[in-house]
Amino acid sequence: MIQSMTGFGKAIGQTSGKKITVEIRSLNSKGLDLNARIAPLFREKELSIRKTVGAALKRGKVDINIYAEVTGVESAAGINMELAKGYLEQLEVLSRETDTSGDLIAAVMRMPDVIGSSKNELSEEESKFLQNLIQEALEKLESFRVQEGGSIAKDFELRLIEIERSMKEIEPHEEQRLQAVKERLLKGLEGIETDSNRYEQEVIFYIEKLDINEEKVRLANHLKYFRETMNEENSGKKLGFIAQEMGREINTLGSKSNYAPMQQHVVQMKDELEKIKEQIGNTL
Repeated sequence: MIQSMTGFGKAIGQTSGKKITVEIRSLNSKGLDLNARIAPLFREKELSIRKTVGAALKRGKVDINIYAEVTGVESAAGINMELAKGYLEQLEVLSRETDTSGDLIAAVMRMPDVIGSSKNELSEEESKFLQNLIQEALEKLESFRVQEGGSIAKDFELRLIEIERSMKEIEPHEEQRLQAVKERLLKGLEGIETDSNRYEQEVIFYIEKLDINEEKVRLANHLKYFRETMNEENSGKKLGFIAQEMGREINTLGSKSNYAPMQQHVVQMKDELEKIKEQIGNTL
């Protein structure tokens, strides 16, 4: 089943006088690119968090944001007042200069290192609670990816059908093209002494040189293989390789056609293939 590399998952929970928010978003990327912004309270778990998220998402440019807002008795002692004031002053200037408004205190409380904790280590309960929130956010992100992947799969199918249609619409022009080749050869031989055997040999040579049956068969096989691969997990890179092979056959069709009505359909196939390649770039 195709999945998109684009996704977003968010989970919020409250434990031990703290409101914890986990946000994970992913965009397309050739590999796995993890960027983590984690509240000081949970930084000792950063390596473990990266491993968990990386194993689940496999590919994509991934941003992990984990906030901790103290809501219990630790709130006054746990706030870095000087740092908070500095953030607030800057936000007030920004608000005036951009003529925007909002809850500046809430924004300050989300800034790095504003909220601390009197404890140096996470309790086992807090650590497990965080793991569950991360898992919940990952599940939501994966659900988002699957939903987006369904839309991509539908678009792929539409493009494949258009390529097949264009390939079929080439067929009626093939006989016309051969007739045009024969007429062009006859015109080129006007005034030159030759026999019918020589003419037939020339015609056969050009027919063999311009024959596109093999390309059509290979392209049809690539289209079939593309559809089969769409049902595999993490098939984005493999689909990219198949699309390259499809491109080679379409390009050869174009170079062999050398006949305007056929070239128009080849151009249409190229256009559909480019749209497929764009979508593959966002396919896991």
